[in-house]
Amino acid sequence: MAPTSRTPHTPVLLSQVLDALGPRGPRDGATYVDGTFGAGGYSTAILESADCRVFGIDRDPNVLKAAEHLMTRYPGRLRVLGGCYGDMVKLLADAGVEHVDGIALDLGVSSMQIDTAERGFSFRKDGPLDMRMGHAGSSSLTGGLSAADVINVYDEEQLADIIYTYGEERASRKIAAAIVMDRETQPFTRTEQLAGLLRRIVKKSKDGIDPATRTFQALRIYVNDELGELDRGLAAAERLLSPGGRLAVVSFHSLEDRKVKNFLQARSGHAPRASRHLPDASADAPAPTFELLKRGAIKPTAEETQSNPRARSARLRAAERNSSPPWPGEVGPGDNGLAA
Repeated sequence: MAPTSRTPHTPVLLSQVLDALGPRGPRDGATYVDGTFGAGGYSTAILESADCRVFGIDRDPNVLKAAEHLMTRYPGRLRVLGGCYGDMVKLLADAGVEHVDGIALDLGVSSMQIDTAERGFSFRKDGPLDMRMGHAGSSSLTGGLSAADVINVYDEEQLADIIYTYGEERASRKIAAAIVMDRETQPFTRTEQLAGLLRRIVKKSKDGIDPATRTFQALRIYVNDELGELDRGLAAAERLLSPGGRLAVVSFHSLEDRKVKNFLQARSGHAPRASRHLPDASADAPAPTFELLKRGAIKPTAEETQSNPRARSARLRAAERNSSPPWPGEVGPGDNGLAA
């Protein structure tokens, strides 16, 4: 994503994403989708690389306002649509587009959201305990519930499951019990309040990661249904991409990367067999729809991680669409294994 006046932000794995979008990068006359527009870093780089068209998508209303100056800079070539990238088939159809030549996704929370304390994403800056990426009511899983709503309303077992499943936090049950006890006397309303509890309950790790990190991640993913959104986005990309079109997905933690990896392995005919003693399930699967550009993930260089610490955990997976029809079935909202 692009720099802002206050907080410079460098798009992660930018050159690798551009390479992944085409054999020689973006090409003239093509149409691309930046499904997680943010500050427009990938979109700007694509537009500067070729005489092409880009459709940006973002659910954050603040992003849509900030994107106006970029659309003025690239008249007729850049259009930013409000909504979730999981709905990109409909969003693009409403814009008169049925197929595209490349789709880039940069998953997770943006630096702009983290750096704005009022959004409630940061455990380092005090703000309202919110974490919703879009308008209130835009979350397909929680019906617009904020992180504070989840913390103050859900029972101890639900909270423990959310924190463990989406944060991979081993102390999830201890944390949930402490939250339920503390909220009896003082409901949670501020990020500093929750971060303080977490730092009291969770031991600081040897690698220096803040004890609040995993629980804040879990709440953010749950409130915004990020994994369900990723499922829908990958299925939508399969339907939108023309033969020869490329998909490039950058993820930042194992939950996201595992979903992308499993999707692309299955869709390229490389899904692992459960057991060599069982029949090969892939023999009954629909024809592969993608060809992997690389079997493993593409990682940032040492130089990039040194200059941009956010890139440290980034992983890029990319594939090229073939002419086989999309696999049947669609992923609906909330398909994440947890009941609200």
